[in-house]
This record gives sequence, C-alpha cells and structure tokens, in this order.
Amino acid sequence: MAIEHIILGTSILLLLGIIAGKTSDKLGVPALLLFLLIGMLAGSEGLGGVNFNDPWLAKSIGIIALIFIIFSGGLETNWKNISPVIKEGAILSTAGVLLTAIIVASFATIVFGFSLLEALLLGSIVSSTDAAAVFTVLRSRHVSLKARVKSLLELESGSNDPMAVFLTLSFIRLLTDKNTPFFSIIPSFFLEMGIGAAAGFVMGKLILTVINRIKLEYEALYPILTISLILLTYSLTDIFKGNGFLSVYIAGLILGNKEFMNKRNLVRFHAVLAWLMQIAMFLALGLLVLPSQLIPVSGKALLISAVLLFIARPASVFFCLASSKMTIQEKTMVTWAGLRGAAPIILATFPLLAGIQGAYLIFYVVFFIVLTSALLQGTTIPIVSSFLGVKVPVKAKPHYPLEFERVEGTDTDLTDVIIPYNSTIVGKRIYELGVPSEALIVMISREDKFIIPNGSIALEGGDILLVLAKDHDLRKLQDTIEGKNV
Repeated sequence: MAIEHIILGTSILLLLGIIAGKTSDKLGVPALLLFLLIGMLAGSEGLGGVNFNDPWLAKSIGIIALIFIIFSGGLETNWKNISPVIKEGAILSTAGVLLTAIIVASFATIVFGFSLLEALLLGSIVSSTDAAAVFTVLRSRHVSLKARVKSLLELESGSNDPMAVFLTLSFIRLLTDKNTPFFSIIPSFFLEMGIGAAAGFVMGKLILTVINRIKLEYEALYPILTISLILLTYSLTDIFKGNGFLSVYIAGLILGNKEFMNKRNLVRFHAVLAWLMQIAMFLALGLLVLPSQLIPVSGKALLISAVLLFIARPASVFFCLASSKMTIQEKTMVTWAGLRGAAPIILATFPLLAGIQGAYLIFYVVFFIVLTSALLQGTTIPIVSSFLGVKVPVKAKPHYPLEFERVEGTDTDLTDVIIPYNSTIVGKRIYELGVPSEALIVMISREDKFIIPNGSIALEGGDILLVLAKDHDLRKLQDTIEGKNV
C-alpha cells in the first residue's frame, strides 16, 4: 500500500474518531465504544476492507498509548482530592483486582472449560477499570458524583492497571513455562511494585528538576522533553524488572501536584496526547477484530459479562470497602461505575503473541465484555447515580479571559469563590470585607459578564469572585462570606 493511501486512511479514521467523540456526547455512551465500532467498520469484514492482522503492532500501539494515558491520569489527579480515600483506593487497586480475577476465573472454568491458569488469565485481563469513560459520560450529561465517590473512582482507575498488567504477565509466564512455581508470583509482585513505585518517585522528582532547570529557549520543546522523560521512566523501570505503568503513574502524580515551568500548557498537551493515543489505540484494535468471530462466542461471553458486572465487581468492591465509612449507596455506585475500557483489550493481545492455547477465544471474549460494559454501564450511569442519590449537578464554571490557574514559583492559587444569595456580605462593598492583605480579588463574574473589581464595587448574591490567595488567606475570606467572622 502506498504511503499516500496510508496517510489518507489514517486521516479519515482520526477525523471519524473526532466525530464519534462528539456523537458520544449526544448519545451518552463512552467514546471508546464508537472508536472500536469505527475500527471494525474499517476492517477487512467492514466497509473499509482494511486487512489488518498484526497483533504485535496492535499490542505495541496499545502499550505506548497506555503509557501516556496513565501518565496523563496521574498528572491531572489532585492529591488533595484523593488523599481522603487513599486507603480504599489502594485496596481496590490491588486486592480488588485480584478478587475480581479469581471470581471471573471460577466461572470461566465452567463456561469455557478453561484450565485454572487459562481462566485466571482471562479474569486478570478484565479485572481493571476505566473511570475516564465514566467521567466522559457524566460530563456529556452535565452530571457529577459526590466528592468521595468521584475521588475514589479517579484513584482506582488511575492505579489499578499496573496490577492487572502484573497478573496477566504472571499467568502468561506460568502457562508458557511449566517449571515456574505458582507461588513465585507473590515475591514477584512485591519486587515489581516496589521497584515501580521507587522508580516513579525518583523519576517524578527528576523530571520536575529537569523541567524547572533546563531553561529551554523554545517553549515548544518542553512537550518533547516530557515525552522523552516519560518513555525513559517506563523503559528504565522495565529494564530493572519493575512495573513500568506504576512508575509513570506515580511520576505523573508527583509532577501534577508540584509547580513547574509551563505547567498549564504541558497538562493541556498531555491531555490532548492521551486522547490521540486513545483514538489510535481503539481504532487499531477495532481493525484487528473480525465481527464474524464475535458471534460464536457472544452467548458465553455475555454470561461472563453478567458474572463480572453483577457478581465479581460487587463482591470485590464491598469486600474491599467493608471497613470504609462510605454508605451502601456510594459503594454501589463505585461498583456500577467500574467500566472496562482500554487496558483489557490491550492486555488481550498479550496471549496472542505468547502463543497461549485459546488466545483468540480469550481476545474475543474480552472484546465482547468491553462492548457490553460500555453499552450497559456507560449508558445507565447517570440514571443509576440519580437513583442512588450520589448525583450532584455540575457547577457551571465561568471561563475567565486568563491563561493561568496558579502563579508559577509561588504557593498562591486562583480560586472561584461563590457569594450565596443569603450571604451577610450581599450589598457590601469590597473594601468593607476586610480582605487579607496578601489576597487579591482579580475578577468578578456576574450574569455572564466580567467586572474588574475595585474597593467601591458592591457585591451581589450569585457573584463568583476569582481570588488569588494562599490557602489560609482564602479560608479567611470564605469564613467572612459565610458569616463566621461577623
């Protein structure tokens, strides 16, 4: 095939992926589902007729995509939000993944007649979640979840892929090397995760130092710098037998909660890159799938999907959160919001390349499970969240004509402060508030208009103040607005 035709086909697929993303907002379904369907339609059995039968290339694209997706997830994770649920998130990301894999495996041995190791391999592949798909659906429906539920889903989805990868590779090793003792995976777990966590911490600090000190002449070079350092983090960790995915997540988490040069632009760049990686990955995996091969496994795959959704996921969540103070409704929401997405389909290509018996059956079963999860859970999450009482409306955030959220090199933030209609300060002028000397009201949003404030402006209920201040000064101002300092 001529390179011009490849470029043409790639551009068309990417364009269709963007259109699918927009369409998913209107339909209220995860964009990944439409990306996969476009890939299938473009494949050898679809309208496009593209003959793509290269599991190695699909796996390679998937691994690279997952590196940047996981890093972006860590980069955009706010430590203040997840710190209250760090214990629950860590348990769900490890023990929850393992328990899900074991329960699914116990049914897979009966439904498919798999050996125990083959069943555990299938269970491991589908054990991780993708809450990014959940939040895409919620944003499209202008719905949000209670802070504790949202934070837990954010932490779990960002950190449970490394455990799923570890289990998948471990069971592939046990299947391909009969001399490997089963319980050898236990010390391997602690070794890989330990090295991965340590490497992520060290590289996160190193990346932070390099970005702040290198002083590049052209800002456009900073994204290239971070790409190289992310890939270096993953590859070095893998060379030293650590979990590379865990290392890039921790590096992203450390970087995202510190200040560095061009932070806002770099966060935006990696968000864009993560989306591009998702589109490319799902289109490639969709091309790899033959729709005719899905039909023969649909019945049994649907049964395993039901086991995963209604037995394995609920059991693992409620077991892992048994000591949590979360309500039953909140735990149920965490259960239902455990969509399967990118990682399972990528991991399903690993057995294909390892020559595992029944690998193609596993691949198509996993593919079917992801489709089912996206269709059933993805379309009903807003309804379920409302029924369980964990749904809160999305606050309309004004878009200020400013290009920064934090002043680099300082510990001050730009924060929205809303004036309640019943606040005691309504009608007062700014100079009467006693705003801390080191705090600054930068702008006021009032009825979709922006006002440059001065001391004589009277405040109205519903005003949104854009305040530049340190945390303790911001709390003083908020106390004043709430009447605590009156």
